[in-house]
Amino acid sequence: MITTEQREKLRGWFAGRLPDDLFEELAEVTVDREEITVIGRIPAPHLAEGVSAAEREAAVEGRIQEFRERTRETRIGVAREAEHRFRRKVSWGVECGAERALFTHIAAPVMTRLRQPERQVLDTLIAGGVARSRSDALAWCVRLVQRHADDWLAELRESLENVQRVRAQGPDAEPEDSQDTQDTSADSD
Repeated sequence: MITTEQREKLRGWFAGRLPDDLFEELAEVTVDREEITVIGRIPAPHLAEGVSAAEREAAVEGRIQEFRERTRETRIGVAREAEHRFRRKVSWGVECGAERALFTHIAAPVMTRLRQPERQVLDTLIAGGVARSRSDALAWCVRLVQRHADDWLAELRESLENVQRVRAQGPDAEPEDSQDTQDTSADSD
């Protein structure tokens, strides 16, 4: 778990490190134990009034793809620095108009043990065509909980930050620069 202060420092580092003309604004920087996701706002394409939804969608998709290709080397350079500094993979995404697109990002494996009633829930989702596998079904369940429990999860995260603050004041506290991170060395896009 990362504290609010660590998250703000991370966001500040990206705000200061990214070239001024890369994004219109730095929309979001999220972080967990494995990954930092940086999402910036890019300008929507200029279109004539009254264009169809299909044309607008294709134009936004084209703008996102153009941005991704044009900025690849810059983003990789920043990602390498951040990965070395923060010991987490860096993933990128953009907001363009009402569309949000994530580029290459990691899907971290998570091991769990489930009892039969829990497995039956997953198997029902598979049988119903909601998911292809138990892994997909479990990811679907997590997204469902995330969508409907944002307030509760935010309160829980706040409580965890308070616990970390109290721990940090203890006699065995690590220096402030130490973080519970893992080393990764692959490039990201």
